[in-house]
Amino acid sequence: MVLFLTNAIRHMKQNLFFLFITISFAATAQQQDTTVQNKVVVHTDFRLQILAKREAEINTAILKAQARTANGFRLMILNTNDRDYALRVRTELLQKFPEQKPYMWFSNPYIKLKFGNFKTREEAEGYRTQISRMLGGISIYLLSEIIEVKPDKDFNPDSIQ
Repeated sequence: MVLFLTNAIRHMKQNLFFLFITISFAATAQQQDTTVQNKVVVHTDFRLQILAKREAEINTAILKAQARTANGFRLMILNTNDRDYALRVRTELLQKFPEQKPYMWFSNPYIKLKFGNFKTREEAEGYRTQISRMLGGISIYLLSEIIEVKPDKDFNPDSIQ
């Protein structure tokens, strides 16, 4: 038993000795350079700037895509099963109002024709009366929908909240 205790004390002394040496080396390993104070030198890879620029371009493109839709209004012009008449009306709308876009699709058994991307109700009402007169006084309905919006060429992504 005594032999066991002497060996344990010897190992404890050795461990304390190594701990003391390790602490003393760690304390002296941190020496300050007195010639250069308060300066940080950063070495960066030139490719990081290229990568950051590319990421900014991608983020702007994503924001532009999100800015292409908004709440607005469209006019429901036709809901008919006469395909030829629907195509004639669509062609006439394209000729008279090239600044607006008609939307035509087939929903069995009808062909539906919607018109325009209007931001305000007043703008849509102006077109509604003109088109109604143009087509002989037919009923045209104003629908609240998600519309397509063209972002400006000088799009600023910081303007989006």
